[in-house]
Amino acid sequence: MRRLPRIVRWAALLVLTLALALASAAWLTARPGDPGLYPPAPGAETVTVRLVAQAWHSGLLLPRADLARAAAEAADGALVEVVERFRAYPALEIGWGDAGFYRAVPTLDALDWRLALRALFTPGGRPAVLHVVGVAASPEAAFPGAEIVTLRLSRAGFDRLAAALGRAVTARDGHPVILGPGLYGPSLFYAAEGRFGLHNVCNHWSAGLLHDAGLPMTPLLDTLPRGLVLDLAWRGALQSP
Repeated sequence: MRRLPRIVRWAALLVLTLALALASAAWLTARPGDPGLYPPAPGAETVTVRLVAQAWHSGLLLPRADLARAAAEAADGALVEVVERFRAYPALEIGWGDAGFYRAVPTLDALDWRLALRALFTPGGRPAVLHVVGVAASPEAAFPGAEIVTLRLSRAGFDRLAAALGRAVTARDGHPVILGPGLYGPSLFYAAEGRFGLHNVCNHWSAGLLHDAGLPMTPLLDTLPRGLVLDLAWRGALQSP
């Protein structure tokens, strides 16, 4: 039996080493969830939310009525104002991202790699925005082609998520800062807290809000939308609608 050429053996060893290094890094940076919040206790009140994962971006689809309740109970005036502006819609899809790249790239076809690289590698990160969309159709109809993960959160977990979302809204004199029309449907861009960069992309933000709701997260795996979906599946967080 012929032995594989030395260069092939070295290449295989390199691939294996990189795979082990990445797996180790993912494990070492993983953050545990809060079992007091997630999964919900049997028979407890729950709130259904959805992760919407596109080719390069993910956001959260949240029930507007529950978000309005949580914002009002927390006396978060800026978030109440955002939610009230979309009161005609039963759900809101909310995403976070780089202010320049997010607003300039509505679809994957419009992807500008120069903008993408600038957004990812600017030292200190770049300003961020929130994109809020009013959604009336079913998730599958509203986001054809997207991977949609359905999650049932405890009420306390959802309230933690809403509080984290409220902290992401930049407010001036108690009011959210509107930056202009959004990318599709009834939507608006809002100024947001946080800095966008390679170590804090939109998918980390989505995962972070779910982490606030009690779910575990793996930042390295969550860098890409598909990785975030796999992370939820790997941790057993996927639930039937």
